[in-house]
Amino acid sequence: MAEAHDDVIELVRLLRDALDGSGPAVLAEPAGPEDEVLPEVPDDVAVVVGTSGSTGRPRRVMLTADALRASAEATAERLGGHGRWLLALPTTHVAGLQVVLRAALAGSDVTAIAPGPFRPETFVEAVQRMDAAAPLGGSKLLRLTSLVPTQLHRLLEGAGTPGGEAAVEALRSFDAVLVGGAALHPDLRARAEAAGVRVVMTYGMSETCGGCVYDGVPLRGVRVRTDPTGRVLLSGRVLARGYLGVDDADSPFIDIHGGRWLRTEDLGELELSEDTMQITLTVLGRADDVVVTGGEKVSASAVEAVLSGWGGLDEVAVVGTPDDQWGQVVVAVATTSGDVLSLDDLRAHVRDALGAAAAPRVLRVVDALPLRGPGKPDRAELARLAAEAWAAAAGPDAPVSN
Repeated sequence: MAEAHDDVIELVRLLRDALDGSGPAVLAEPAGPEDEVLPEVPDDVAVVVGTSGSTGRPRRVMLTADALRASAEATAERLGGHGRWLLALPTTHVAGLQVVLRAALAGSDVTAIAPGPFRPETFVEAVQRMDAAAPLGGSKLLRLTSLVPTQLHRLLEGAGTPGGEAAVEALRSFDAVLVGGAALHPDLRARAEAAGVRVVMTYGMSETCGGCVYDGVPLRGVRVRTDPTGRVLLSGRVLARGYLGVDDADSPFIDIHGGRWLRTEDLGELELSEDTMQITLTVLGRADDVVVTGGEKVSASAVEAVLSGWGGLDEVAVVGTPDDQWGQVVVAVATTSGDVLSLDDLRAHVRDALGAAAAPRVLRVVDALPLRGPGKPDRAELARLAAEAWAAAAGPDAPVSN
C-alpha cells in the first residue's frame, strides 16, 4: 500500500503548487501517447482533467485555481466543515481528484483504498487505516468519503451477514458519504439510510469541478436554471475555463444576459419552496435517453427507475437498439441478485407503470454493467450488448438473454 500512499502524497504536493501558482497545471488523466504534444495550458489553469467520454469523445477540461477553491469551500460549508477523506475513486477523474484537492486545501489527511477492484473488504481495511492514522487527542475534522452508486450497492449487499456487516459499519462511521457520478436510485438511498449511512447525493460534472448541487440544492455561489426544452443550465465560480485545444464554438458554455452558463446534457425540473425561497433541482435523466419505438417516445431513465431493485434485478440500464420494423426497441441490461422473474412478468410490470411502449422486448443479464469512468455507464458498450441481445431474440416473447 506504500506505493498508493506515496502517489497520493505526491499528488497533494503537485496540487498545492498548482493552486498557488508555483508549479505547473496538474494533468489528471491517464497517460497519453509518449509522443503526444499537448496545447499550451493558460496560466490561470491549475488542473486539466479528462471527461469520462461515456457518450462520446472525451475532452480535457481546464479548471482554474479560483474555481477549485470556490468548489472546495462551498462543499465544506454545506457539509459543516472540512474533513479527513477516504479516497475510493480514481484521481484521473474529477470526483477522485476532488477528494485529494479538498484535503490539500484543508491541510487534512487522505487515506487511499488499496489498488485493484473495489471490494467491501478493501474498503473496510482502508477505514481501519484511516482510524489508525487519526491525530492523537481526536480531531474536529469530519470523516468523509465519495463513492459512486455501484460501490455503495456493493457495500450494502452484505448487510445482515457477519462479513458484510463490517462494510456497513464502516460506512456508518462517516459523517457524510457523497454519492455521485451516476443516478442514485431512491431504493438504494433508502437502503443506505435505513442502515444508518449518512448519504449526500451530488450532481455535477468535470465542467463544474465535480458536484455542485447537493441533495437537489445548489452549493453557495452556484446558480441553476432550465431552458425551454427542460435542459439543465449551471453557472457560478465553479465553471471550468473551457476545454484544452477545443475551439469555443464547439462548446456547451453559452452566454445568457451577459452571464456564462454551462448547458448540460441533462433534463431537470426546478421547484421553489414558498417557505424558504430555496430552489431544488430534480434531474430527470439525460436529454438523449429517449427511445422512439413504433412512433412512441419512451424515457429510458423512467424504465430504469421502475425496474431497478424489482423482481430479482439490481442495477439496470435501458437503451434503444435499431430495428427495421419499430425504428428502435427497448432493451434492458441488468445485474441480478438471484432468480429473475419471467420476461412476461417484467414486461407486464413496466407496462402497468409506464404503458405498453415502454416494456422491454428483451432482457440481457450481465455480471456487471459496463462502466467508463467512475460509475458512469458505458453507453457504447451497452448499445452493443443490447443489439446482440435483440439479434439473438426470436421476438418480443424471447427468453432472457444471458
